[in-house]
Amino acid sequence: MVKRSNPGRRSVLVGAAVAAGAAIIPGRPDGARAGAPGEGPWAIELFTSQGCNSCPPADAFIGKLAKRPDIVALSFHVDYWDYIGWKDPFASRETTERQRAYARTLKQRYVYTPEMVVDGIGHDTGREPGPIQALLAKAQALSPRRATPELARTGSGPLGIKLAAFALQGGPADVTLAIYDRRNSTPVASGENQGRTLENFNIVRHLEVISRWDGSAASWTIAADRIQPTQGVAVLVQRADHGAMIGCNKLEPAYSG
Repeated sequence: MVKRSNPGRRSVLVGAAVAAGAAIIPGRPDGARAGAPGEGPWAIELFTSQGCNSCPPADAFIGKLAKRPDIVALSFHVDYWDYIGWKDPFASRETTERQRAYARTLKQRYVYTPEMVVDGIGHDTGREPGPIQALLAKAQALSPRRATPELARTGSGPLGIKLAAFALQGGPADVTLAIYDRRNSTPVASGENQGRTLENFNIVRHLEVISRWDGSAASWTIAADRIQPTQGVAVLVQRADHGAMIGCNKLEPAYSG
């Protein structure tokens, strides 16, 4: 059953659960050194759909956040609006299930678009910056010391991921890899956004839990052929089963605009 919750967001009732090279500073070109653990960044995840006419303002906002070195900004395109006239080419069942998992963890009655989840601790539409900035300040206060992964890649070689030992409290964490397109422009031929050309940023194309982490020093290598030269990568370190973030980082090529 679909419902309209308010003019600023679209909602649907929640269903059942469904490396070699120099270290990289968040958002900086290859060869820069990564910041020290505890300096951020923090994660903001947008759940959006090209079939929803409430989403473009939040899409534009995530594009601005994506330029900040202290933010890992990711767009997840959900598939539950595909039936209303436009099939989002970036939508998948997996991203919808990630949003539903957050809804369960954050005790939401329903999922909606647009929705920004800030560092796994809270959510808002993302149509206005104020509530997101407030959630970000809360996340920074709750988690001032971070398990920030070190990411390293030389040219088009493999991606190296390292985590220093960290005193986890309250159980293990999931280490999740996200591979994303930096920017895409899509002419929309039908549906609520018919006739518009939509700009989307940091669109997640692959999401994978690479390990459940116990806090001991660890490292992983991601094969080079899994990441296209124009794609960005992010690593999220998160309380198991879609809990709060305890660290994250990104490595990405620049884009103009």
